[in-house]
Amino acid sequence: MSTEMLKVSSNPHVRSRVTTSQIMGAVIIALLPAAGFGIYNFGVWALIHILICVATTVLTELVYELLLKKPVTIGDLSAVVTGLLLALNLPATAPWWIGIIGGVFAILIVKMLFGGIGQNFMNPALGARCFLILSFTRIMTNFPDIGDGLSGATPLALIKSGQSVNIMNMIIGRTSGTIGETSMIAIVVGACFLILLGVIDLRIPGMYILSFAVFILIFGGHGFDPAYLSAQLAGGGLMLGAFFMATDYTTRPITKIGQYIFGIFLGIMTGIFRIFGPSAEGVSYAIILGNLIVPLIEKITYPKAFGRGGERI
Repeated sequence: MSTEMLKVSSNPHVRSRVTTSQIMGAVIIALLPAAGFGIYNFGVWALIHILICVATTVLTELVYELLLKKPVTIGDLSAVVTGLLLALNLPATAPWWIGIIGGVFAILIVKMLFGGIGQNFMNPALGARCFLILSFTRIMTNFPDIGDGLSGATPLALIKSGQSVNIMNMIIGRTSGTIGETSMIAIVVGACFLILLGVIDLRIPGMYILSFAVFILIFGGHGFDPAYLSAQLAGGGLMLGAFFMATDYTTRPITKIGQYIFGIFLGIMTGIFRIFGPSAEGVSYAIILGNLIVPLIEKITYPKAFGRGGERI
């Protein structure tokens, strides 16, 4: 046997011709319906926040890499995705500088200081959003009044206080909330685009939404109330988080079983935060907590190798 037959290259041994920039480009396209509706719903300030957040994340990554003489990676478009997701998680009433602080935190603290793309331990956009909520609570929970008489209250806040909501408005998106989370239709359209391209699948978002629905039916205090369940599913950041942030390649489990467990964990934690917590939301904190336990999930679900130190046939 030739010695050449014994040479094996370093991992990974299974490669794909799909590049990071192609994947990120697809995500950007998929987020355009939600971003476009956010601009329609909240006006020019929504567009300003999007431009500021994207410019901040891209420039932060570029400056960091130039100063430390590292390869410039802004061409992979991951910083653009982070900036766009961050903007979609901001209220349109926030001051212009809030996106700059969030963008710098997302890229510098959550992403680059841990090694850049593929090394971050939590979703950068969500990490930045939670940082902003803790640091500027009043700003991050002040939502615009879109002229429906709700005085800026989100549908989930109304539900938590025992008031009724218009579910069709929630599905369409004519409600208060962050720039990109209000329209369930726009988010699902973008998610279907990613599913058809094979960029994401339904393991995590499907289990997330299903386990959350079951939790709400059991612990929501409304029994089997289709209207209440529909409002919980359509309201807040559930759909945006399930399809666009929980599915982040870097911060999700790599094993199929682990992805199912991850989705169930997110659904249960979101239900706990919404039903038993002081806030009407909970998606951001649920996903970040899920990101933190991904190493544990992978440890218990990663298949053992055959042979020495592994399983025997």
